Amino acid sequence: MAAGEQCDVKGNIEILNLDMKPGNTLKVKGKIPADTLGFSINLGCNSRDLAFHFNPRFNESVIVCNSKCSDCWQTEHRDRHLSFYRGSTVKFFIEMLSDKFRVKLPDGHEVYFPNRHGYRKINYVSIHGGLKMISFKLS
Repeated sequence: MAAGEQCDVKGNIEILNLDMKPGNTLKVKGKIPADTLGFSINLGCNSRDLAFHFNPRFNESVIVCNSKCSDCWQTEHRDRHLSFYRGSTVKFFIEMLSDKFRVKLPDGHEVYFPNRHGYRKINYVSIHGGLKMISFKLS
């Protein structure tokens, strides 16, 4: 699936040639199943080195953000503003800035997470868990 394509996928998605740079925004639209525990979106160089792990968890009513270096998780950031709901269709945006990531949630609330690795380019994205993708666009 190329960035910007329409899709209808539930499960795991992995893209190895994203080419996301500071100033780019990833626009995600999807359906959250009624029985999901959560989902995650990971941005980085590969699955072992992630600049940004975005993980809404419905069973804990929290959004967990983290990074991973050489397959080792770093310190979690937890945001209690969970504006995702089971059984709903959502649209949200992940913007890469020079020093951080900004996520604009469906209700307009913003979550920030530092670019701990100082990456200037993100090639890898993966989406796991309970988010049935409708559209995905990098701009």
